[in-house]
Amino acid sequence: MSAVIYPTTNLAATEQLSFARGEGVYVYDQQGKQYLEGMAGLWCTGLGYGNQELIETIEQQLQTLSFSHTFGGKTHQPVIDLADKLAAMVPVKDAMVFFGNSGSDANDTHIKLLRYHADITGNTGRYKIITRERAYHGVTVAAGALTSLPANLAHFQAPIEALGILRTDHPHYYRGALPGESEADFVARITGNLEQLILAEGPETIAAFIAEPITGASGVIVPPAGYYPAVQAILDKYGILFWADEVITGFGRTGDVFGCDSMQIKQPAMMTFAKQLSSAYYPISAAVISGELYEPMVAASAEVGIFGHGYTYSGHPVACAAALKTLEIYERDGLYSHAAEVGDYLEARLQELTAIEQVGEVRGRGLIGAVELVEDRASKTPASDLAKRATQAAQDNGLIVRNVAGNALAVCPPLVITRAQVDELVDKLGNAIEQALAAR
Repeated sequence: MSAVIYPTTNLAATEQLSFARGEGVYVYDQQGKQYLEGMAGLWCTGLGYGNQELIETIEQQLQTLSFSHTFGGKTHQPVIDLADKLAAMVPVKDAMVFFGNSGSDANDTHIKLLRYHADITGNTGRYKIITRERAYHGVTVAAGALTSLPANLAHFQAPIEALGILRTDHPHYYRGALPGESEADFVARITGNLEQLILAEGPETIAAFIAEPITGASGVIVPPAGYYPAVQAILDKYGILFWADEVITGFGRTGDVFGCDSMQIKQPAMMTFAKQLSSAYYPISAAVISGELYEPMVAASAEVGIFGHGYTYSGHPVACAAALKTLEIYERDGLYSHAAEVGDYLEARLQELTAIEQVGEVRGRGLIGAVELVEDRASKTPASDLAKRATQAAQDNGLIVRNVAGNALAVCPPLVITRAQVDELVDKLGNAIEQALAAR
C-alpha cells in the first residue's frame, strides 16, 4: 500500500481499483477494462471525461495567467466574469459570490458569513442553524457538524452544540411516514415539528435552515410535493434564512438549472455550489449570498481594514476559466433540457427494476436517482448486505454505482449520457442486483 490517507474509505481496504483514463461517460482501469461511470465521479463530471474544449480552455488560461490571488484589492477578469455570470443566473436577490475550492469549504464560509453578519448587525445571539437528519453538507469541522450521517460523525467529536447546530426531520416519506399517513399528512407533521423546534429554541436565536433540494449521500431523498413551500412559509414567519446546498443538484442535475427550480424553492438567501460548476475539471466552489446579507459587511470590513476570510486559491483564474467554459457548454449544447429528457427516460427504466421483489423504492429527478433494496416490501427491512454485494457485482460487470444510506444504490451519470447508455446502465444494474440475490 502507498502512503496515501484515502478519503471516505475503509482504511483497511484501500487501493482496490485504480483508474488510468476516461473518455465520455466511461473510465478505464489500469488493465484497460471499461466501466460506465454511473456516478459522474462523485456526482460531479457533468461533461464526462476528456472534453477537449474544456481542456483547451484550461491550458490556455495556464499559459496566460497560471495563478493570481484575490487578496488586498487584487483581481483578474475570469473571477469577475464568473461572479457576474453566477449572480445573473441564481434566484438569490442581488447576489454576491465568494469562491473557494470545495463544497465543504463553501459551507464553512457560509457559517462564518452568518456569524459575521450577526455580529456586525448587533444580533450576536442569532447564530444557530437547522439541518436535517440524514443530511450531508461536507466534512470540514463546521460543515461536518451540519452533516448527520453516523459514519461521518463517528470519532470526530464534531462541535455540534458549540456551533449551535439543530436537527429536524428528514423528508423521506418512504422511511419516515407513520402507518397509514398520507404524503400531505407527513409533510404537515414534519413541518409542524420544525416549527415547534424553532419555538422551543427561540426564533431570535436561529439564523438559517440548510437543505439540499434533493439529497445525495443520504440516499437521493426527493421530498413530497408541498414540503418546501411549507418549510419556507415557516422560515419566513420567523425571519429565518433558507440556505440551499446545491453542490450536487446545481447546473442541470435535476433537469432544471438548479434544484431549487425543480423543488419549488423560491429565492433562497444563500446557495452553495461546487462539483458540476467546473464539471470537476478544476477544483472550485461558490458561496452565494443575497445583497442584503452582504451590504453591512462593506462598512464593517473597512473599520477593521480587511474582510478577514479567504483562501489562497479563492477565485483561482484557471478554476474560474474552467467554470465559465463549463457553463457556456451546458447552455450552448442544451444540456439542461437534455438532462430533463434523458432523466425522464432514466427514471422510467429504473422503475422497471421494481419487478425485483427486493426493490422497495425507486426515486429521483432528472439524472440523479436511487434504488432502495429491502428484504421484503411488507417490512421494508433494509437489505444493506445485498446493496453492498450488488454494488460490487455492478463494478465487476463494468458499471460504477454507489452504495449510499446503507441499502440504496445511487446513480448520477454525466449529463452527456445518451439513451443507449442509460439502457446499458440500467441493464447492468438490474443484472447486478439479480446476481447479488443469487449469490446469497
